[in-house]
Amino acid sequence: MRILLFVSAVVIFLSVIVPPVYAQQLQDSQHRARVEKVAEEGVRTNNGMSLPYQIVEVTFLDGNLRNKTITVDHGSLFSIDKDKFVAPGQTVVVLETTGTDGAPTFQIIDRYRLNLLVPFLVAFAAGVILLSQWRGIGSIIGMGISLLVIAKYIVPSILAGHDPLTISILGSLAIMITTIYLAHGFSRQTTVALAATALTLLITGILSVFFVHSLHLTGLGSEDAYSLKLGALSIVNFRGLLLGGILIGALGVLDDVTTGLTAAVFELYRANAKLTFIELMGAGLRVGREHVSSLVNTLVLAYAGASLPIFIILVTNPNHYPLWSILNSELIVEEIVRTLSGSFGLIIAVPLTTLIASWSLVSTKKK
Repeated sequence: MRILLFVSAVVIFLSVIVPPVYAQQLQDSQHRARVEKVAEEGVRTNNGMSLPYQIVEVTFLDGNLRNKTITVDHGSLFSIDKDKFVAPGQTVVVLETTGTDGAPTFQIIDRYRLNLLVPFLVAFAAGVILLSQWRGIGSIIGMGISLLVIAKYIVPSILAGHDPLTISILGSLAIMITTIYLAHGFSRQTTVALAATALTLLITGILSVFFVHSLHLTGLGSEDAYSLKLGALSIVNFRGLLLGGILIGALGVLDDVTTGLTAAVFELYRANAKLTFIELMGAGLRVGREHVSSLVNTLVLAYAGASLPIFIILVTNPNHYPLWSILNSELIVEEIVRTLSGSFGLIIAVPLTTLIASWSLVSTKKK
């Protein structure tokens, strides 16, 4: 009952704080279509280059073109390789554009994958619920609320011109409160973990601001950010966007550390209620050291995996730039700052969480 009331309160809260959704008037030009048959398939030669192509019949599955069948020259507007070939029965994404003569043109741009993704999502949800039962259901609801906060509050607020750092902090707090309570239940232990997470996130934010300003980062290190800067979204504060991204990224890891370490300290106290504050602190720090040692490496690998193309550029160095020049680029330094900020957050979270949990238990015993 408390969880139901809590979720209702969160929904009401979001309905109040969510600003009007930033919307661009974009033409609905993408359609789902089913491949009926491949009429022709081969390789064209153009300027000495061999370009694979297919002549494909597709039937539209949605929109005003539903049930209409057309022929598409797959590979004419942009080059493809044989991995992009389609087969009868597959569902594809078709882009509709208007040519210079005003006539519509169609091109297959991707395969439709969402229907194939659903079974994996269902299996994941079932695994979480089977293992964690009611708390698993709470964690899945919390995940949905997290995505809702990002999509309906953080992103629209940033696009509306508000400071991304402030918005990310408020959004992170909403995510943190909902997800931690929904996943771990309403208890003193959960409240301690929540307090530790909030304080650590605040300190991590201050450190991130210091790093970004000290290193003169603009937030325009990536091509995606630079493209936004040149487009209609130049109103966005890109330095604040970088800081907000660092905070949101660090939140997930901090949640793991604070809840796990708080649970460890509480279990130690349940096993031996005679433990003093100093003994609880010492035991909690020993557990925390092991946790941080593995999580820092996990954090580095997570960022490295997401930035693998950067490592390829770094290793191959196709333009033969000096190593210091590559490492000095904002693109590289931004990734280093993301990793450092998250790692410092982990380091701070361990003693802070242990301190709050130990003090909470010992002070209660004295009372």
